[in-house]
Amino acid sequence: MMNKQRNLLVVSGPSGAGKDTVVGRMMERHPEIEISVSATTRAPRQGEQDGVNYYYMTNEQFEQKIEQCEMLEYVKYCDKYYGTPKSEVDKRLDAGIPVVLVIEVIGAGNIKKMYPESTLVFVAPPSMEELRSRLCGRGTETPEKIECRMKRAQEEMQYADAYDFQVVNDSIDECAEEIYAILKKRRSE
Repeated sequence: MMNKQRNLLVVSGPSGAGKDTVVGRMMERHPEIEISVSATTRAPRQGEQDGVNYYYMTNEQFEQKIEQCEMLEYVKYCDKYYGTPKSEVDKRLDAGIPVVLVIEVIGAGNIKKMYPESTLVFVAPPSMEELRSRLCGRGTETPEKIECRMKRAQEEMQYADAYDFQVVNDSIDECAEEIYAILKKRRSE
């Protein structure tokens, strides 16, 4: 019987690399895959919905979840918490559903320790210049936040070699299909 952990796909990369867009496209084309909704203390961006894009929480609520061991992994990134509720992952794995986590690099390493048969994919931007352009193009960040994210991106790029696979997001469609092919292959091993 296939190891149910191989249904767990972890996607990471710097802010602005296009992780959410690529995973969203993959899921549009392959609806059998479900995303684990993360929790955060950052404010919702325009069009984002609680329970769909993230579970939006206060610092106090998030810290209570940490204390109660209800977070599989979490990190404080640019003064905001981000994390994965354990129940979101386990209920899907138990049902044999392929599940995707879109999380940062430290959390990905922690997931690999807890679920050693999971598959980690690092999504890189075509270049750091393109990354800056994407962050600026969002129109949602102050120049200070962009600099914080660019500094963090340099740090995160150093973790790429620790991933099972690395992909470059030059094209959303091609990147989404490349990641799907990785998941499909891993699930059949």
